Amino acid sequence: MNVLRRLLPLAALLVVPSIAVAQMDAKKSFDSLKTLAGSWEGRITTQPPQPEVQGKPVEIQLRVTSMGNALMHDARVGDRPDNPITMLYLDGDRLMLTHYCDAGNRPRMVARSSDGKTVEFEFLDVAGSTEYGHMHHAVFTFIDADHHTEDWTFMVGENHVQAHFDLHRVK
Repeated sequence: MNVLRRLLPLAALLVVPSIAVAQMDAKKSFDSLKTLAGSWEGRITTQPPQPEVQGKPVEIQLRVTSMGNALMHDARVGDRPDNPITMLYLDGDRLMLTHYCDAGNRPRMVARSSDGKTVEFEFLDVAGSTEYGHMHHAVFTFIDADHHTEDWTFMVGENHVQAHFDLHRVK
């Protein structure tokens, strides 16, 4: 019991800094993502190839909203009538993403890694039916102030489709 009493303060010293680092990393990643605010265009490539979107033009609008507390990602692919909306936001010490999918569900992802050049989101959970699939993974990669890429993974059962967006800022 005496050993446990001596170790508890040490354990607290180790946990508190890791929480502070997580909060700082999430905020730093969110602030980096907010620099993408603006209009973007480019092309989509998919693996395996999806004929309905492969090579189509992409328009993405990113807008900082809610007094700087959210980043809205609005994507249009070709002449498709849908435009999935994705919201990125801080939730305590986590950077979160909620994707309002044209498959009729709302997957949530949490940023798991960021190296200053990329922010990677991993699947957390999904609300709504996954009968038609769901978004499962996303990576934003910063190239320079006027170029970035996005990689999105869509799951249908055990099968996945990787969508790559190569984007440049519209001036």
